[in-house]
Amino acid sequence: MDKLATLNTWITQNGTICFMHQAIPPVEKYIRQNLKHNVTVNLIDGGFFGVALGFASFSTILPLFVASMTNSATLIGLVPAIHSAGWLFPQLFIASFVSRLRRYKRNVLMTTIHERVPFLGFALVALLLPKIGFQAGLIISFILLTWQGLGGGFTANAWTSLISKIIPPDSRGSFFGAQAGLANFFISLSAVGAGYLLTYIASPFDFAACFILAFIFFSISWVAMSLTREPEDTEKIIPAEKTHFWDDAKKILKKDTNFGWFLTARFLSQFATMGFSFYIIYALREFNMTELIAGYFTFTLTIAQTIANFGMGWIGDRIGHRTMIIFGAVAALFSAILAWSATSILWFYPIFILTGIANVSIWTLGLTMTVDFGNESERPMYIGLSQTLTAPATIIAPLVGGWISDTAGFIPTFTISAVLSVVMIAILIFLVKDPRKTNPLTINY
Repeated sequence: MDKLATLNTWITQNGTICFMHQAIPPVEKYIRQNLKHNVTVNLIDGGFFGVALGFASFSTILPLFVASMTNSATLIGLVPAIHSAGWLFPQLFIASFVSRLRRYKRNVLMTTIHERVPFLGFALVALLLPKIGFQAGLIISFILLTWQGLGGGFTANAWTSLISKIIPPDSRGSFFGAQAGLANFFISLSAVGAGYLLTYIASPFDFAACFILAFIFFSISWVAMSLTREPEDTEKIIPAEKTHFWDDAKKILKKDTNFGWFLTARFLSQFATMGFSFYIIYALREFNMTELIAGYFTFTLTIAQTIANFGMGWIGDRIGHRTMIIFGAVAALFSAILAWSATSILWFYPIFILTGIANVSIWTLGLTMTVDFGNESERPMYIGLSQTLTAPATIIAPLVGGWISDTAGFIPTFTISAVLSVVMIAILIFLVKDPRKTNPLTINY
């Protein structure tokens, strides 16, 4: 995050802010004055958010909770899919609303409540499961998963716009990477704790304890985020007449071919990584994985994502996020190849390391690259298109993978993922260009 540190050079010894001897717009001046504060509180937000996710991981803990109620690979694979689809799907539909906001924080704080409260519901389901039975438990759990996912989805566009507003463009990759990396570091620690809780606490209190702890740390995270200092953008041009989100979307898709290919790669990435949802279940069924080892796998995955987030975000700011996304796509390819070739439980440590790198490239760096398209007023629409148009793939891909796994086995699922990873790599190399190089005027500060 040395680029963030260089912002201090704009502050003279007497406290007067200077930048190339030119007057600084009030919003930009406020952002620079409060940059350290905003970086600090949002990193704290990310850290506690990570602690919470470690106790209720969508990759391990929640799938194991669902697996305690059903043997269906399709239903188990839906757990991360519903979360991802719920987070992605609403973002285009609220893009026009978000683009008209002069402040984003209040909207973020209100909507994010809905992605945190459902974990209390999961705790109640776990406690009541002996009385309500598996079928009712599954139905309620999937309702809660949908509520939680959509809560994140209605928050995400405004949150991304908020962070893009308060963090300078040439440091966004470093910040997004640092926040995600810090979150993943704490996920790794709490995930091991969750493994011990599941091992040594009797059912139904084991999962209930995990979900209650998740809710507590989500609440602390919310408090930290509420301390963000955001200026009102009084200079932002807001058209008097409201436009329909789809009209704005069609204009962008028509004029920006490069963005269209980027969307194609993002859509395809969900099918190229559909095997990820089944690694933990494959290890459970084929190699007799214990719940404690599941915690260590989560630790391995999140440590890999922590290092990748810090490193790939920082490098991406310097050589381009597109290059790092290609690197992640290659990691996805080798992850699937290793899963297909695995002969013992030990193989899953490098598999989850490669999975972590691929996840960072698709989600953290994909988001960072998205905000480089367009200008300030267009950014919510670019964010919405990038996320919402990817949503169908996030729900369809695990269904396809689950169906293949149930009917033909896990190996065909991993093989298809590997083939589609090659296609995704080709699109990224030959058809997608770095928007920071092709659209230099979209860098605002």
